[in-house]
Amino acid sequence: MTSTREIIEALERAPRIVIPLVRQADPAVLKRRPPSGKWSIHEHACHLAEVHPLFFRRLDLMLSEDNPAVKSYEPGRDDPPDALLRIDLEDALQRFRRDRSRLVERLRRLRPKDWTRTGQHDEYNSYSIFTMFRHVALHDFFHAYRIEELLLRKDWPAPSRVVELE
Repeated sequence: MTSTREIIEALERAPRIVIPLVRQADPAVLKRRPPSGKWSIHEHACHLAEVHPLFFRRLDLMLSEDNPAVKSYEPGRDDPPDALLRIDLEDALQRFRRDRSRLVERLRRLRPKDWTRTGQHDEYNSYSIFTMFRHVALHDFFHAYRIEELLLRKDWPAPSRVVELE
């Protein structure tokens, strides 16, 4: 993704990819973690909804201050281990769709120079609004991939068929 248009399109597309994947899962495995102890389908999906406020705050900060400090977020470090399991999945999926729509509309209104505004991220050597939202788009697809990996586990019930293909 090398243009703001491509980033916005990817961000807009993510709920239409992630939510149907979640809906394919057998309800019995939604909260099941694999033997590795990594996240369940439920946790991956809820995480995508939970991070929106963080990115709205970062966007506000980077638009209002010159090169502000941006603190990293790591769920394994910053949240209790069961935090995502306690979230209502249906509510999270609705918030993901709704907040993503609000985010996309806001990003469409940014001026070209806004996308170049920077912050000093404590983990990265370079961090602009462009980088932040390309990162979010890649992050969405990382979690979609993890959800699909879980859906396809040989030792779990097969996913339901995809109902709607575009």
